[in-house]
Amino acid sequence: MFSFFERLTNPYPPVQPGQPPQGLVAFCRYYSAGMWPTLIIVSILSALIAILEVSLMGYLGQLVDWFAERDRETFIQEESASLIWMGAVVLILLPGSVMLHSMLVHQSLLGNYPMSIRWQAHRYLVRQSMSFFQNEFAGRVATKVMQTALSVRETVMKLLDLMVYIGVYFVSMLVLIFSTDWRLAMPLVVWFVAYIVILRALIPRLKKVSQRQADARSLMTGRIVDSYTNIMTVKLFSHSQREENYARDAMDGFLHTVYPQMRLVTVLKGCVWLSNSLLVFSMAALSIYLWMERIVTPGDIAVAVSLCLRLNGMSQWVMWEVSALFENIGTVQDGINTLSLPTEVKDKDNATDLVVSGGQISFDNVSFSYPGNAGNTIKVFDNLNIDIKAGEKVGLVGRSGAGKSTLVNLLLRFYDINGGAIRVDGQDISQVSQESLRKHISMVTQDTSLLHRSVRDNIIYGREDASHEDMLRAAQQAEAHEFIQRLSDHSGRNGYDAHVGERGVKLSGGQRQRIAIARVMLKDAPILILDEATSALDSEVEVAIQQCLNKIMQDKTVLAIAHRLSTIAQMDRLLVLDEGKVVEQGTHQELLAQNGIYAKLWAHQTGGFLGLE
Repeated sequence: MFSFFERLTNPYPPVQPGQPPQGLVAFCRYYSAGMWPTLIIVSILSALIAILEVSLMGYLGQLVDWFAERDRETFIQEESASLIWMGAVVLILLPGSVMLHSMLVHQSLLGNYPMSIRWQAHRYLVRQSMSFFQNEFAGRVATKVMQTALSVRETVMKLLDLMVYIGVYFVSMLVLIFSTDWRLAMPLVVWFVAYIVILRALIPRLKKVSQRQADARSLMTGRIVDSYTNIMTVKLFSHSQREENYARDAMDGFLHTVYPQMRLVTVLKGCVWLSNSLLVFSMAALSIYLWMERIVTPGDIAVAVSLCLRLNGMSQWVMWEVSALFENIGTVQDGINTLSLPTEVKDKDNATDLVVSGGQISFDNVSFSYPGNAGNTIKVFDNLNIDIKAGEKVGLVGRSGAGKSTLVNLLLRFYDINGGAIRVDGQDISQVSQESLRKHISMVTQDTSLLHRSVRDNIIYGREDASHEDMLRAAQQAEAHEFIQRLSDHSGRNGYDAHVGERGVKLSGGQRQRIAIARVMLKDAPILILDEATSALDSEVEVAIQQCLNKIMQDKTVLAIAHRLSTIAQMDRLLVLDEGKVVEQGTHQELLAQNGIYAKLWAHQTGGFLGLE
């Protein structure tokens, strides 16, 4: 029975995620797709439960009048039909409605609804541009995904619950009391107006505070996660105290949003209690007066007073629900500012898959700049032209800031160029899908980062359908098999099943890089990018790895960023970049003969590294 309701809503909608709308209502509606049928049924059941609860109060008044007026001997015979109906409402209809309502809320919505939002938001964010993640804490983004998902669910469900349940309940109360005597309804009308005024005056302030609080909370979480992620750097530089102060500053910022919130809550609670007390007092006094004037019956008084007492308790619930509603609205609004940012690098609507026949790469009049301070732009390339033949091995050399890494990032289309075109085998990379482009490019970076998963998962990340034998072969070629067999983790997993820690922190730099090289070997893409691929290895291992790299570079187009002689000396051609331009190119010997920038860098070389001017 439970599984039936759990399957009514899909926590993983298959539709491809697009940019969420930035308006609050549109944002909530966008992420509620697929949930509306269940939400509407829940609202109908809420209305039914409200009507049945109020009808029970009417039965209470009717019972009081019966006890005062009816003959005990003939009571059952005279009122049997009414008593059977009341019993059916109490024992069957009301519990059944509550049970069905609970099933839909707890089994169909509370779990699946926010998971659907997280799933869609995560799928959109992993397709975000690199610049998005460079400008945000990873922990802050993750917190906003988690918080916003829950807040959208609470906003939509509370809003429907309040609008339907409270609206139907209050209208039913007024109808019931008006049907007894219109004068008894007057205190309720006055109370309702006062209650709305109180909420209207204080709740919007809670919304503003809550929005600031949501941002402060995500900032606090982001700073704490940042400290944990970089714990080695923190300990290496003995900056525990600095990190404490860094986190405390964010915690203080969060705490200073909590204090105003709590003050508003105290004022709100006091005002609601005062209005409730005045309602109960005025209703009791009016009932006594009308009873003394023989205008109302004891049953009418029982109905009016019991409804007021019920309203007294319910108003406290409404107050907290409305407060929570606006808190969640503030959190959703804060989440929109992150989750609805447009993707800077997008596939074209008619993007095709890249087809690589040889791996020729060309930069045709490429211009690129990135935003600087005060709205200025910093130009990196201006009409850059580079042609790399299929299967050619090209090394990129230059001082820091010359544009080497930027050139690679543009080839991978982490950023869109401002002008010109980058082509692979004659195909403009802006016209093909990013997934297909990067599928045909392998890269080994200097700062290798591994996934917090098993060694096996990290290597097979290069090719998901690889067999166990393929994985072992790649690890052996990368000189990684021997040390992998000795690995273990705190959960007792060994060898290829051992987890490597966040970003591979449990491994040495050389071990991480060898696993990364094994992953690239397994991928076996036709275009290979090496960014200081052997920089983290000792000399003995470097020789072995270099032999492996020589093997995988065969029949591939290679673009290598390097200062190490072991890498650049073997390249077919070297390109020297300076201030975003190719100022020299040729073989190692040809560039030495030119006695230019490359020759000067070579002259400053020490211990296998190129000095920088």
